Amino acid sequence: MDAHQLIVCRCEEVSLAELLETAEAYQCSARELKLRTRAGMGCCGGRTCRMLVDQVIEQVTGHTPSHTIPLGYQPPVRPISFQTLGGRK
Repeated sequence: MDAHQLIVCRCEEVSLAELLETAEAYQCSARELKLRTRAGMGCCGGRTCRMLVDQVIEQVTGHTPSHTIPLGYQPPVRPISFQTLGGRK
């Protein structure tokens, strides 16, 4: 399968090719790669793609991400109405 077709972050539709190109161009950390591509910033909060983003960084830079500034996982957020919050109809 072509790297342009392989989607790593399904929530933000970030391809493997985009991650590789960005990591190589900027020699960035996992956190910077996340901020530049939005990988891991979707509704799952990086639960499905974080390990793959780390592997891309390790492949490109040769260093294992240390997470001194952690990527962090965000809880899924679902919009709810004010009616639901207030309990009034």
